[in-house]
Amino acid sequence: MKIFDKNTFSRVSSWILVLFSPYLFGFGERSDSYRYIEQDCLIPGERIEYRVHYGFINAGEAVLKIDEKIHKVNNRPCYKVDIYGRTKGFFDMVTTVRDNWGTYLDTSAIVSQRFYQSIKEGNYRKKEVIEFDHKNKNAIVHRIHKRDSTLIRKDTISIPSNIQDLVSGYYYMRTFDYDTLKTDQIFTVTGFFDDTTYHVKVKYLGKEKVKTKIGQYDAFLMSPIMPKNSFFRGTNPIKAWISDDKYRIPLKVKAELIIGSLEIDIRDYSR
Repeated sequence: MKIFDKNTFSRVSSWILVLFSPYLFGFGERSDSYRYIEQDCLIPGERIEYRVHYGFINAGEAVLKIDEKIHKVNNRPCYKVDIYGRTKGFFDMVTTVRDNWGTYLDTSAIVSQRFYQSIKEGNYRKKEVIEFDHKNKNAIVHRIHKRDSTLIRKDTISIPSNIQDLVSGYYYMRTFDYDTLKTDQIFTVTGFFDDTTYHVKVKYLGKEKVKTKIGQYDAFLMSPIMPKNSFFRGTNPIKAWISDDKYRIPLKVKAELIIGSLEIDIRDYSR
């Protein structure tokens, strides 16, 4: 197997996002009305920067930021959240990645009102906007032309209550009460990505201390239970750490590959 063939970095990144992120996507509440989640860890203007690396080799970087203004979507106040990801160095020569995922995250319910993505991975391009109709449990997917940004077509897909998108899930994770979980507890969770509702089993692994560029933290540790595949190895091959403090900062993700490890480590945080 060639770990660094033309599309491997993009495929591994997608595996991490699709198979880890659904854990962050909500815990199956079933109500037609909006829930209310009390939290003070998310604020306008927050910015988090990450280094993506394969061993000592820089593979890329990611920036997560919340806009300084509150926006209104579907007549609901929302945080505008963007994630920017790009390859660097050797990886950028193998396959160029310039991705932007974004969400309008309801400030009270912590669900997505609108999701958008602009993907550039090698020769692959994708543009999409998803409007979430939580009352009628529909996701309206707008396919956007990759060159002139015109609408190609619109599809309506049924979704469960309080479903999350790829970005809003990470932020919902930070509001969750981890004290309700027991070490090694396994549960099934759902998330919407690429026109599909995913149901993924996740194991909560307890707490660990983790050393980062911004300091040492007590952190919650979790891992999705992976299906058999040709990319990952070992038990709990993808792990993620989130700080055990009032800010609930996503600190690190580590994926054990067939050869070596791909890591996403925090390098800066501001609010």
